[in-house]
Amino acid sequence: MPGFREISFLIPAYNEARTIADVLDRIAVLDLDYEAIVIDDGSTDATAEIVLSRTTSGGRVHLLRKPNGGKGTALRHGVPHCRGNIVVVQDADMEYDPCDVPALIEPIQRDVADVVYGSRLSGGRPQRAYLFWHLVGNRFLSLLTGLLFNTTITDMETGYKAFRLDALRQLRLTEDRFGIEPEITGEICRRRMRIYEIPIAYYGRTYEEGKNISWRDGFRAVFVLVRTRIRPLREPERGLPEALLEPRAYSSAAGQTIR
Repeated sequence: MPGFREISFLIPAYNEARTIADVLDRIAVLDLDYEAIVIDDGSTDATAEIVLSRTTSGGRVHLLRKPNGGKGTALRHGVPHCRGNIVVVQDADMEYDPCDVPALIEPIQRDVADVVYGSRLSGGRPQRAYLFWHLVGNRFLSLLTGLLFNTTITDMETGYKAFRLDALRQLRLTEDRFGIEPEITGEICRRRMRIYEIPIAYYGRTYEEGKNISWRDGFRAVFVLVRTRIRPLREPERGLPEALLEPRAYSSAAGQTIR
């Protein structure tokens, strides 16, 4: 069984056959000691086959498969398998470019941060002109986050986040879909973790290009932020899981390893 690596990339994927190979290629050229764990969330296209073709015994790319349940379920499915000291959540649709990862993880490597957010709203990096109401919604949710948790996070909904592994495993995560983003933010703020932000590039997709998040997810985000602010904190889990991901294997919904 391969040993621990510095970085674990968690990559939720649902019908991302068009871009998943490009994501894995861009991660591979980074000067990082990494593993890439792709969680196939019930894709009906060739996503899983493309990833599986890149897994080798003792290699860096691994595949987990599960029935479709949403981004939150995929992340929760993948976290127990991480063996890196740092975990980076990487979307499979190329809205976020892995070339930003070295800067994203640098505050954690320096031990000044527990969590680092890649902000699309702080300027300084290429930004596709995207949907106006999404921008308004993101700014409103970040303002609400500041009011509820007394923080200055500029982009609460960003999909690019890096965590110390032990910090990520302390979080109480229950959301199944995109509500996982405000839940993560609320949890790290409640636990007073050290949060940094860096500007990142954003190559956003339109709905015609496959974007899935909708206005309903915005209302859900408001509910999740308020709920996370008032619910009791769960005690952090101790230790590491016994079952680690084997190379060239994937997991069923029941958690069984299938070769």
